[in-house]
Amino acid sequence: MSAESVLEKARQVIREIAPPSVDISEIELEGPVFVIYTRTLDEFAKDNEIVKRLAQTLKRRVSVRPHPDLLTEEESAKKVIEKLVPEEAEVTNIYFDHDTGEVTIEALYPGVAAGGKEMTVLNEIKTKTGWAPKVARSPPIPSKTLREIREYLRAVKEERKEFLRKTGRRINRDIIEGENWVRVTTLGGFRQVGRSCALLSTRNSKIMVDIGIDVSSSKAFPYLHAPELMPLESLDAVVITHAHLDHSGLLPALFKYGYDGPVYCTPPTRDLMTLLQLDYIKVGIGENNKAPYESTHVREVVKHCITLNYGETTDIAPDVKLTFHNAGHILGSSTAHFHIGEGMYNVAFSGDIKFEKTWLFNPAVNRFPRLEALILEATYGGHNDTQPSRAEASEQLKDILVRTLERKGKVMIPVFAVGRSQEVMMVIEDLVRTGVIPKIPVYLDGMIWEATALHTAYPEYLNSNLRTQMFQKGDNPFLSDTFQRVDSMETRESILVDPDPCIVLATSGMLNGGPIMTYFREWAGSEENTLIFVGYQAEGTLGRRIQKGEETITLIEKGRQIELEVKLNVETCDGFSGHSDRRQLMAYVGTMDPRPEKVLVGHGEENKCVDLASSLYRRYGLETRAPYNLETYRLK
Repeated sequence: MSAESVLEKARQVIREIAPPSVDISEIELEGPVFVIYTRTLDEFAKDNEIVKRLAQTLKRRVSVRPHPDLLTEEESAKKVIEKLVPEEAEVTNIYFDHDTGEVTIEALYPGVAAGGKEMTVLNEIKTKTGWAPKVARSPPIPSKTLREIREYLRAVKEERKEFLRKTGRRINRDIIEGENWVRVTTLGGFRQVGRSCALLSTRNSKIMVDIGIDVSSSKAFPYLHAPELMPLESLDAVVITHAHLDHSGLLPALFKYGYDGPVYCTPPTRDLMTLLQLDYIKVGIGENNKAPYESTHVREVVKHCITLNYGETTDIAPDVKLTFHNAGHILGSSTAHFHIGEGMYNVAFSGDIKFEKTWLFNPAVNRFPRLEALILEATYGGHNDTQPSRAEASEQLKDILVRTLERKGKVMIPVFAVGRSQEVMMVIEDLVRTGVIPKIPVYLDGMIWEATALHTAYPEYLNSNLRTQMFQKGDNPFLSDTFQRVDSMETRESILVDPDPCIVLATSGMLNGGPIMTYFREWAGSEENTLIFVGYQAEGTLGRRIQKGEETITLIEKGRQIELEVKLNVETCDGFSGHSDRRQLMAYVGTMDPRPEKVLVGHGEENKCVDLASSLYRRYGLETRAPYNLETYRLK
């Protein structure tokens, strides 16, 4: 059914379902959402069943919004809101979402801002401004990234609306009738870790799942010149499972080379990948290693993002629906579940998963309405890849810190800004607060503070224990005065010359650049100091070489080679990983409901992928495969 047919059917359905008093001024397809603009929004509000019946009949997501003429201009609306909301609510931010016609009021006391249980203030705001108001608790740490993204989307609201309407028409285009099929083409990250990328194809659609970059390898990019992928304009969508660069790092280059379609991800993934992509450009410039795109292309990604929360199902192509589920790996990380055709086939891409409750997140979801095939990660899929629990990792970190601080040494912890940083911060804060280790400076260098701010902006993506803790006065572990931000070269230099013990958390997590290298060069030669790895170290990275025991390292500094003796203590705390270990991966598949018929294994070193695939076959009798890059596998 074409877009025009869908719109005509919608008009007929509305005439049948909606009462005569409803005034429909415009009907549009905006991205995956069917939008009804009305001058009588209150008529819809009187009967919530109208929208539900429309969605069920049209088999589309439906949103009812006030006609744009009814919306008060933003600055005027803001003044009205500031006047109506009581001062005791302590409003910290007001922002307008033109995609939805909503205005969000962030306040320290959201109940007061709403006007109590009767929501009298919100009702008055809606009456006087036309905007649909909602209140949210102010994030404990303001995020510069989120503020700038909101400002940018406001600036390009007309361009974005045109993009959404174009996308809506493409989703609802006529399809080719006849036999359908489902294939997966492996474009990167199979039998390796890094540059994750796959193409999901049907007779009518092409969807790219992740497009990462391997910052540790000369073979850094996925195989984007594969004939199955060309031309880029034939892509219906790009789906990003999470923000780490090995899954999202090359996305802006797609827009550089002509892609102009939608990017589907969760809201935290959009914000975090923007932060990481911009930092990738910045680090490249600092190390004379230019990124394959510019900041203008990162902004294009933001403009083309269509965000979905966990559990929301939406059409992304004529014959494909997408639902994101919690993957437990980092903030906003997702397992992408695709429903193809009218019940024809279901396939899930696990992304990176953690099948265990952590200090930050609930365990990965492994229950789906239907599932025939699974593409599964195998980072720690080898037979002997058993990791300590979070409690054991915490105890191990405590022991290492106590030993180092007793000998007056300094501690370096190379971390990924997103995920591992925040968990390590929580453990260290607990050790300091309970007096297990002395209160010494704990420095945060790199993007750690901004990434932490984004965690506080999306409390609904965290586990319930941490959500409660974050908003209780004095209990937020991230706001402890133990932590000190490093936001200048001068601060960094003062830390380097200070003889007293300290702990430094700094990016990057594999010692392949970033501020951690400044500390490592200065402190690697002292036996009193300690380097602690808390995350995966990819083959070929400096982190992996040091972890294996190399004692002399060659570095490039200001264009010349320097030899560095590694005399400090090197420790590894595996239990902080955001990836499932072998036992958890087997349990993830074994308890999956429903259990898939086929499993393709990737995102792991070759021996681990092969080992996990064969083990799943032997234990569960599943059809499994560990494909190489550039293979195409027919699922149906």
